[in-house]
Amino acid sequence: MSKTQERVGAVNSSGVPAQGHFAGPVTPPRVSARRRRPGVIALSLALIAAGGAGVAVLLLQVGHRTEVVTVVRDVQVGQVVTEGDLGTASIALDPAVKAVRGNDLDSVVGKRAAVELRPGSLLAPSQVTKDNLVKAGEQLVPIGLKPEQVPATALVPGQKVELVHVPAQGAADTGKTSDTRPETIEGRVVKASSAAPGTGIVVVDVATTAEEGPTAAAWVSAGTLRLVLAAPDGN
Repeated sequence: MSKTQERVGAVNSSGVPAQGHFAGPVTPPRVSARRRRPGVIALSLALIAAGGAGVAVLLLQVGHRTEVVTVVRDVQVGQVVTEGDLGTASIALDPAVKAVRGNDLDSVVGKRAAVELRPGSLLAPSQVTKDNLVKAGEQLVPIGLKPEQVPATALVPGQKVELVHVPAQGAADTGKTSDTRPETIEGRVVKASSAAPGTGIVVVDVATTAEEGPTAAAWVSAGTLRLVLAAPDGN
């Protein structure tokens, strides 16, 4: 037996070469080169480019700011809007938000507030009107509603209502048939106050014709008036 064979064969019972003996030369593992696929590389580059473009667009949108008109003082419904009631701010504006642009500020000065304007809010075009909320030939009748008389639907300017005359308490039996339709007056909400602390009474300003205004006021004084919301289409 040769010396090389003797060295290789000299192993202990565990299969480990015995001390002082050397195994034969060890061949290093073969590493195969990974083949690069041009299609995969091109797809990766395209995804990276698309992601970078998306980030760039987002940064441009965030950085793009628009000057808009803001409300800086309380303005009540029907009140004329002055330049001192308004201000401007530069914000990143969502296209879905309808706001008066800063360069159109002069166009809303002198109009009337169609709704109550509160400080810190953006001014929308629909919140102002060039029309007087109480038109020529109309009268404004204030009506106090108890909590149980206030509709669950919020009363807003422009909402059409009916003022209904009901019999006074204890005077229901007047000889008239019960199926007689009560007297009504058509009106339009101009403003509705918040509920008064303690009583919960809400005061609603209703515009009526000049001829029917005094009648509605008499019903209010006698406590025989009820307010009913008209159908959304006005019929």
